[in-house]
Amino acid sequence: MNIQITPAQIALVRETWSRVVPIADTAASLFYQRLFETNPQLAPMFAGVDMPEQRNKLVKAINMVVMALDRIDTLLPMIRDMGRRHAGYGVSDEHYGQVGAALLWTLQTGIGDDWSDEAAQAWALAYQLLADTMMAGARASARSAA
Repeated sequence: MNIQITPAQIALVRETWSRVVPIADTAASLFYQRLFETNPQLAPMFAGVDMPEQRNKLVKAINMVVMALDRIDTLLPMIRDMGRRHAGYGVSDEHYGQVGAALLWTLQTGIGDDWSDEAAQAWALAYQLLADTMMAGARASARSAA
C-alpha cells in the first residue's frame, strides 16, 4: 500500500468528521439507507443484525481510524483483522467500492455546503487506505485457510 495522506488532508478529514459526530447516528442511518438503496443485494447481509448497534459500530470504527490517521501504522494489524472478519460475513473486494461511494455520499450530505473537492479527495484516500488494508487481511486469511 503506497497511499500517502498529507498532514493537511488528515486535518481536513478530522475537521469534516467533527461536523458529522454531532449527527453520527443520523449519518450512519443515511449511510446504510444509501448503501442498500444503491446496492440492494447487500441488504440480506444485514438480515438479523441489530442495526442501531451496527450504526454505533460503524461510527466508532470511523472515529478510531480518523483519530489515528497520523499514526495509522498502529492500527494496521487491527484493520487487517477487521478485513478477515468481514470476509467471513461474505464481504468481497467489490463491496468496498460500494461502501466507499455510500460513505462519501453520506459525508457530503451531512456536511452540505461546506463539503469540498479537497475534502472528498482526502476522505477518498483515507477510505482507500482502510479498504486496501481490510482486503489485504481478507486475502491473507483466505491464503492461510487454503
